[in-house]
Amino acid sequence: MDLLLTLAIPLLSATLFAFAGNRPWAPVANGISSFFLFLATLVLAAHGVRDPGVRALSGQLFLDPLNLIFLVLTGLVSLTTALYSIGYVRFETASGRLGDKALRLYHSLFQMVVFSMSLGLLSNNLGLLWVALETATLSNAFLISLYQTPKSIEAAWKYFVLLGVGIAQAFFGLILLYFAAERELGPGGKALLWTELSRVQSHLDPTVLSLAFIFFFVGFGTKAGLVPLHGWLPDAHAEGPTPASAILSGLLLNLALYALLRVKMLADAVVPGHLTGHILLVFGFLSVLVAVFSLRKRNDVKRLFSYSSIEHLGIASVGFGLGGPAAALAALLHMTFHSLAKSCVFFLVGTASQCCRTQKIRDIRGLLALSPFWGWALVLAGLALLGMPPFGLFASEFLLLRELVRTHPLLAGLFLLSLSVAFAVLLKRILAMVSGDRPSGRMPAFAKTPVLIHLSLLAVLGIGIPSVLWHWYQKTAHYLTGLP
Repeated sequence: MDLLLTLAIPLLSATLFAFAGNRPWAPVANGISSFFLFLATLVLAAHGVRDPGVRALSGQLFLDPLNLIFLVLTGLVSLTTALYSIGYVRFETASGRLGDKALRLYHSLFQMVVFSMSLGLLSNNLGLLWVALETATLSNAFLISLYQTPKSIEAAWKYFVLLGVGIAQAFFGLILLYFAAERELGPGGKALLWTELSRVQSHLDPTVLSLAFIFFFVGFGTKAGLVPLHGWLPDAHAEGPTPASAILSGLLLNLALYALLRVKMLADAVVPGHLTGHILLVFGFLSVLVAVFSLRKRNDVKRLFSYSSIEHLGIASVGFGLGGPAAALAALLHMTFHSLAKSCVFFLVGTASQCCRTQKIRDIRGLLALSPFWGWALVLAGLALLGMPPFGLFASEFLLLRELVRTHPLLAGLFLLSLSVAFAVLLKRILAMVSGDRPSGRMPAFAKTPVLIHLSLLAVLGIGIPSVLWHWYQKTAHYLTGLP
């Protein structure tokens, strides 16, 4: 019942907002709905820790240690983004950028994206997971084109075409996986159930599973924004509304990598030579290098941080590619902390863009003089994103670096070089935006709560992760690597 409630809240909210999303109370109602969703994910987490085998809809939905982490994270970031969007939407409405139709579309699609992510995470059926990812893709494409400018329509079209091609590759991988599983499980829906597949994974055909993983990697890797499949990501960030960027970087990219991890766990049981790990390791490092050395040329603030998202998803892929519980633990922590840091950064740069009426970095100046809170918050969020102590990303990057030094010393040096370049470029851009004379614009009246929540969590979890949470992540890391 709790599983169904978690899905019902955003789905019913999306239906309501499709008709009444332009009402004055709609932004607040969007926040209330997201609050109840977050509560529902916490209840699920409490149940899942005690009984990780919870299922619903005849086994089509389930809980396990892996999806619980991302489900709670989805509930939290959705809530803070909905709170942020209250002020964001009001400012955009007052400035004439959003009309009644756009408001209905925005609030409805916001909840539909959240529903799709929740459905994908809870899906025991890999076919249903594929459907959820496609639904999220379609919903987010309309969000990207919300402003109906030529550039936003072009970005949405590029997003839809590239991810449509990607999801088609994933569908072919799904067919291959079903072909391999049907021999062991027989025809029918059971051949795509994760719980059934994991039970017989050691008996699946390694050749077919290798091909399936490659197709899944192309499909889900496109959605995760891994190089060279990342072309849609900068445009989507630059042209869509800021809350959509926060959801996209903070949650949707995670869902794509989560889906790929599900297939990796199956393939690792039978595919020799650590093939899946090598693929993730190579393309993860490629993503880090391309993203880091592309940062210097970015002049749009949201496009700049979209490349940072590519970098951090690449770092997580490196962790999962290395294999072993320690590297998997570092990657899980990194995905969690990146979601908190990146969504917070988008809250801040979105506010700065509205204040200065531009997304050009050279024209965003004097944020500290305009508002000490927003200026210092951007500096702190930037430091958190760059992995400075005491924030959480320092811990995850340190753990990953330790594993790289132990297993691949040369790659460890390259990893440190990449982090240093990203640090220098991003810190220079952030300091330029907060310094200088007070701009002529005014700071929108946004609630500071979402920013404070994210910065507090990043600092507290960076200083010391509670034992309950630490054991949960350790258990999930062992679960990912097939160890007891």
